[in-house]
Amino acid sequence: MSRSVSDLPFFLGCPVWSCPHWVGQVYPPRTPRSDWLNWYTRTFNTVEGNSTFYALPTIETSKRWADEAADGFRFSFKFPRVISHELMLRNADRETAAFLDCLLPLADADRLGPTFLQLGPSFGADRFDVLERFLRRLPAEWLWALELRHADWFDESVHELRVDEMLRSMRIDKVLFDSRPLYQSPPDDDIEAVSQTRKPKTPIRQTATGQSPMLRIVGRNRPELADAYFDEWAPTVAQWIRQGLRPYVFTHAPDDARAPELARRFAARMAIEMPDLSFEIASPPMPPRQMSLLDE
Repeated sequence: MSRSVSDLPFFLGCPVWSCPHWVGQVYPPRTPRSDWLNWYTRTFNTVEGNSTFYALPTIETSKRWADEAADGFRFSFKFPRVISHELMLRNADRETAAFLDCLLPLADADRLGPTFLQLGPSFGADRFDVLERFLRRLPAEWLWALELRHADWFDESVHELRVDEMLRSMRIDKVLFDSRPLYQSPPDDDIEAVSQTRKPKTPIRQTATGQSPMLRIVGRNRPELADAYFDEWAPTVAQWIRQGLRPYVFTHAPDDARAPELARRFAARMAIEMPDLSFEIASPPMPPRQMSLLDE
C-alpha cells in the first residue's frame, strides 16, 4: 500500500479523481474503477470537485466518498451552477441548503476542504451587497473560497479593495486563477483548441485573504510548457507556507490525462524552493511481474 501524502506542507491535486488514463500514474494496473478514489487519495491530498457544479451527489454517496478517502485528504467542491450562475445568489436558500446537506458527511468526517463559489463574468460589483449577504449566511466554521471573473473585481481600485477587505473580514479565501500557460501559444491539438475557447483570461493576482489561498492553474497537454509559470508561483506558495498558511493548488490540463504530471512537476518545483521540506508524491505499486523485470 502506498502512503498518503497528507504530510505535504500544502494541498495539491487535480480537477477530478477518476480518469482511465491515470492507470499506472495514480492507480495500480487492473485496479477496479470502484477503488480509484481510494488510490487517488493516497497519491494527492485534495481534489477539485467540479461535478457538484452540474449535479449534487446523494448523501449516501458523500458518506461513501468520506469513507474511501485516506486520512488527511480534503475534497474541495464547487457550488452548483443553479446557485452561482442561474439564480446569481438570489432566492437560493433551498438550493444552498441542499448543497450543504450533501457536504455535511464530508465535514463530519474531517474530509472537507475549502468549498468554492465561482461567479460568472456577468456578476459585477453592482451586486456586491448580494454577494456579501450570501457569504455571511454560510456556516462560519467551514472553509470557503471565492472566484471572481467580472472585470470590476480586478480594477486595482475601489471594487477590488472592497471585496478583498470583505473576504479578509470573513476569513474567506480568494481563488487565484491563472490560464496564461494555456494561452501562451496557439493550440497543439483539438482538445487545447476547445479549451482556449472556454477558459477565461482573468488578471493574475497573488492576494491571500484567508488561511488557505487557492490557486487554479491551467497548463498545456505538453506539461513542460507550464514550467515557467510554476517558476513564478513557487516562491509565492512557499511564502504562504512560511507564513503558516495551508495553500491549495489545483493543476488543470486541457486533457485530464496530463493533470497528474502537471501536479508532480509543481511539487518538484516546490522541492527546489523549499529543500528542507518533503514534497514527495507517492506512485502506485507495480505488479510483481513488472518489478521482477526491473530487477533483472
